[in-house]
Amino acid sequence: MNNSFTVTPDLYASKGNRFANYIIDGILIRVIIFGAAFVVSSVYYYFADDTSVVDDFIYKEEPINPFLDILLTAFITVLLYFLLELLTKGRSVGKYVTKTKIVLEDGSQPKAVDYLKRSFSRIIPFEPFSFLGDEGRGWHDTISKTYVVDIEKFESKMKSHDELDQIGVAQIG
Repeated sequence: MNNSFTVTPDLYASKGNRFANYIIDGILIRVIIFGAAFVVSSVYYYFADDTSVVDDFIYKEEPINPFLDILLTAFITVLLYFLLELLTKGRSVGKYVTKTKIVLEDGSQPKAVDYLKRSFSRIIPFEPFSFLGDEGRGWHDTISKTYVVDIEKFESKMKSHDELDQIGVAQIG
């Protein structure tokens, strides 16, 4: 990737697409969490002689310790967003639907550490509203130095940039 390429605001995904990504990925993560909880509890009920631990957790009238609940939710959220973005190379299910993806400023693909920074940034209170600013970049974007771009606009600009770089290059053949 040529380092002279820079992602510019005209390539950013729209706020509408960012909102759609948030909703779609949020639903997917909740489905994964509830699905995993269902599978784990089903397996536990099938193999365990004494199910009182799970019964107490499910049917107990007292809620889980609020601090523990926040920590557990944050850990699961970070882990799932990290895995989702890492395994899809910056194209979560929401981003596939909206035809957007995550890139670095030079247009290259983020590394695992960049996805990890994005994921940890998501647990900042009110972070989901941060992309509503003028630029449309959330805190998880600015902290990780990543950009969510419209793929069609991005690839078109990258192609133009590459073609301009080729002007004047001698063709050997």
